[in-house]
Amino acid sequence: MNHDEMIRHARQVLSDNDRGAYTVPTHGLYPFQWNWDSALSALGFAHYDEPRAWTEIETLLDHQWDDGMVPHIIFHAPDDGYFPGPEVWGTGRAVPTTGITQPPVAGFAVRRIHDRARDSALAGRQARALLPKIHAWHQWFYRCRDPEGTGLVALLHPWESGRDNSVDWDDAFDRVPIDGVGEFTRRDTAHANPAHRPTDGQYKRYIWLVQKFKSLGWDNTKLHDASPFKVVDPGFNAILIRACEDVADLAARLGMEEIAKESRAMADKGVAAMESLWSDELGQYLCYDRAEGKLIPSASIGGVLAAFAPIPKHRITALVRRIEELGEVCNYLIPSHDPRAPEFDGLRYWRGPVWLIVNFMVADGLQRAGEREIIDRIMGDCLRLIETSGFAEYHDPVTAEPCGGAHFTWTAAMIIEILHTFEVAA
Repeated sequence: MNHDEMIRHARQVLSDNDRGAYTVPTHGLYPFQWNWDSALSALGFAHYDEPRAWTEIETLLDHQWDDGMVPHIIFHAPDDGYFPGPEVWGTGRAVPTTGITQPPVAGFAVRRIHDRARDSALAGRQARALLPKIHAWHQWFYRCRDPEGTGLVALLHPWESGRDNSVDWDDAFDRVPIDGVGEFTRRDTAHANPAHRPTDGQYKRYIWLVQKFKSLGWDNTKLHDASPFKVVDPGFNAILIRACEDVADLAARLGMEEIAKESRAMADKGVAAMESLWSDELGQYLCYDRAEGKLIPSASIGGVLAAFAPIPKHRITALVRRIEELGEVCNYLIPSHDPRAPEFDGLRYWRGPVWLIVNFMVADGLQRAGEREIIDRIMGDCLRLIETSGFAEYHDPVTAEPCGGAHFTWTAAMIIEILHTFEVAA
């Protein structure tokens, strides 16, 4: 498959998963609009249909809560093929949504789409309309998920991370009880191999947290302190920091000076605070268990994804070495967990597989830092995975076996973005 053929296939995936004003990640397994899926998918649309790209992000932010939170799922239309559905969340929205959020990549996407837009008038109008909403979301993070003002925000549910059952969460998640969680029927394992998905025990804890937050009326002034799961993820924080930086730069150029000033301050404080997560032993950043007050010694992709943020050059250099080490023990970069670790599972959701979205974000950060050689390997591996196994949700980093959902929107969008953004050998 040459590059033009690959782009044609990718565009077909986006078309098949397009619902008019939003995309679904894939038919069946994920039948609604997911937060960071939408923002990253917009990057793909923008290369051939700019109005459609803007609509994707508009639709997402149209469902922002009054306090600034942007939910992780919007249930636009009924579909009983997914659990937990809107009746479990009970957030009381006119259009049902979940009550938790996801990585705030929208700020990055808006700046990227604006800066390369062919229709500059449309881009200017859209950016001016969207930036205040995105800025309010960023402010919500630091107000509600960093109440002590450390500069780093905590996740209150593994689903918020986007890396749902990463090894990073195991010990902290074990503290989440399961009492009061009734019987339920999972839907995900009807659409994907159960061996690739979170376990039933993990699902019970996922649901306990949902029920706990629901009992508090989804009041974001209470959830942080009430949650037994409070984890600071360097990858998540890197996405937020990068989004704040991008919003600051774009807002300054658009004359939105207050947003620019506040966003710059949040980004600068976050970059400084990231140093507290660095591990010399592992050569990467680590998650921090805020409830226990200690770093989590887990060699996951979250600590490498920090390269997406404007971190110091010497940390970038160290992360390149880390990626090179990983490249010696797998066939396809970047595994979501170190293949040498006993917890590694190349087929199971976020416990080992390669995700093209992560590869893209890491490579984008490295490109800004001038790290060319390792980018060639990462991007080349992305294309080899697609050629070998198609547009799967994720892939085994050793065998390239396709896992999770098939015909996946953000995988296709990343291929379009990669082939237009990076110089990748045919």
